[in-house]
Amino acid sequence: MVLALVIGVWYLVTYALLTPARRFLMPPPQQVITDGLLGPQAQEMWQALGRTATVAGVGLVIAVVLGIAWAVLMAQARWAETALFPYAVIMQCIPILALVPLIGFWFGFGFVSRVFVCVLIALFPIVSNTLFGLKSVDKGLREVFALRSTSRWTVLRKLEFPAAMPAIFAGLRISAGLSVVGAIVGDFFFKQGDPGIGILLDNYRSRLQAPQLFAAILLASALGVVVFVLFGWLGRRIVGAWYDDARN
Repeated sequence: MVLALVIGVWYLVTYALLTPARRFLMPPPQQVITDGLLGPQAQEMWQALGRTATVAGVGLVIAVVLGIAWAVLMAQARWAETALFPYAVIMQCIPILALVPLIGFWFGFGFVSRVFVCVLIALFPIVSNTLFGLKSVDKGLREVFALRSTSRWTVLRKLEFPAAMPAIFAGLRISAGLSVVGAIVGDFFFKQGDPGIGILLDNYRSRLQAPQLFAAILLASALGVVVFVLFGWLGRRIVGAWYDDARN
């Protein structure tokens, strides 16, 4: 019903509020599908979507590895958290658009720079959520492990990580969507190599190709939704299996 309402408002704006001369500002849905998703540029869009997904995937994997390692290090000692966590906050607070020109100067304007932007955008949710999960272990359980003189590695592997898994996957879902945003932002600014969705968005905007522009936006949004749903499904499967094993 909500989707039908959104489409209805879309038609209302297109045909009731916009004159034919200004209808390019919001073309009707059927024109977006026929001229955009099914038009001559359809193959170009799907290929660009694949390149954007590749950049987002690589950036997300690197962000996950770095973020979890960073959070584990901070969870081991108060001094480590005090020394390192402010830098994670600083990375989150710096506007990414202010760093994009510097990233291009340092790493060029190709695949590496795009991945770097993804990592910067997707890193903080992994760090913060993993750290929160590792530190949210029940105090009584920690005391039980301490009574048995359990090693720090065993505590991390058998207590802290299982307890942190829901928070880790919550961070993964957020970072997965942000990595798609990072891939599009990097592609939008680093206009070299094979085009991704970001370059197509800029091209269609400059040419006033409204149906193709809307179609590219829908494809980019669909990619983010698919990634978000995928990690939500993985979280339910893996976290559930982990807790079932722990109870057994």
